[in-house]
Amino acid sequence: MDLESTTQASGRLNEKLKKLSGAKSECTIYRVHRNLRNVNPKAYEPEVIAIGPYHRNKDHLNMMEDHKLRYLQQLIKRKPSNNVESYAACVGTLEAEARKCYADQPTGLSSSELIEMLVVDGCFIVELLRKFVMVFERERNDPIFEMDWMTNSLQRDLMLIENQIPFFVLCELFDLIETPGQHSRLRYLLLEFFGSLYPGEGSGGEASVGPREVKHLLHFIHRNWIPCGTGGRKRRDKGLQFINSAARLKEANVRFERSERAALFDVAFENGAMIMAPLTVEDRTESFLRNLIAYEQYFGHNFVTDYVKFLDCLVDSSKDVEILSRNGILKNWMGDEEAVAKMVNKLGESVVGPGTSFMYAEMFEEVEKHCRKNRNRWMAKLRRNYLSSPWVIISLLVGALLLLLALTQTLFTILQVVLNKN
Repeated sequence: MDLESTTQASGRLNEKLKKLSGAKSECTIYRVHRNLRNVNPKAYEPEVIAIGPYHRNKDHLNMMEDHKLRYLQQLIKRKPSNNVESYAACVGTLEAEARKCYADQPTGLSSSELIEMLVVDGCFIVELLRKFVMVFERERNDPIFEMDWMTNSLQRDLMLIENQIPFFVLCELFDLIETPGQHSRLRYLLLEFFGSLYPGEGSGGEASVGPREVKHLLHFIHRNWIPCGTGGRKRRDKGLQFINSAARLKEANVRFERSERAALFDVAFENGAMIMAPLTVEDRTESFLRNLIAYEQYFGHNFVTDYVKFLDCLVDSSKDVEILSRNGILKNWMGDEEAVAKMVNKLGESVVGPGTSFMYAEMFEEVEKHCRKNRNRWMAKLRRNYLSSPWVIISLLVGALLLLLALTQTLFTILQVVLNKN
């Protein structure tokens, strides 16, 4: 055994372990893992703006760098008591902590470069929120607000899991730009800005937005969409029995009803009716759901993942999309029912779950019990075998009519014979 080689190897390992110590628990901003990304890479890529280090210096995003600097310049003109030095000093005290938030640490960025990036990106976000709500704060001909598509793309890009800065940096900059400690005001601005991005109603979420209570903007969106009562999930001691598609459930005498008051995740099954809140599907919906699912893959609390798994059960084909749309449950802004079906079917690919608990486990059991009842099974067979198309129904009606005519003719013949005998 080479003692010197052994000593050197153990020394290198100890150095690596020292560097690694504590880093994992402090990470809040991750890259999407390869298996998940490969299903649809574009869903995790920014369209117009890079925030943070992961997508920095990409050619198609460079256009927004001038807009970021312009917003910083406008901010300094509006509030002369603050300047670049004050913002840099504020973020400088947080630089080491902010660097640890990135799982893929920005080793290519020096401390000064990271501080510059956080100041420019953070001030841009705060000013964007303010100008979105307070129209009078906007400069004339501001291209961000002159073009609707730009605002929509910014809403999308700012919630991407890889396109984030730590929330505590945003809060510290907000304290300088607005009034210190008024984080309820920041929450209001965020909800106003991201409101149209949510494809369905939430339950109000968590009101507190303390600097260390929220990881980043995607976490804020997740917290403010959270359904009530998710702490009472049913633990599964046996395998989960998935339910059939909407078309199959309809054959088994299941009705679909739209709920006007319930939040999106509050699905109920009562007296043979599946009661669901409406879900709006548009061009940004897939990216929105995918990034929330990616967040849950790292941090848990899988209510979005569970809902997508439930939706994937209901939607197998365009026929299922048509049924849900006809009942007001799916608001299809994409137009193509087949495209919506494919999108839903791919959302769950390479996603881990459901785990040992599943938000809809009890409801699935109730649906299965309903479908196993003899009356509903007979109804399903009747609809599948004899009521599957208009032509089959017409054939049945014609057959029934001919049978009725034959019976009537037989009855008249019998009556005539009886009368003749009398």
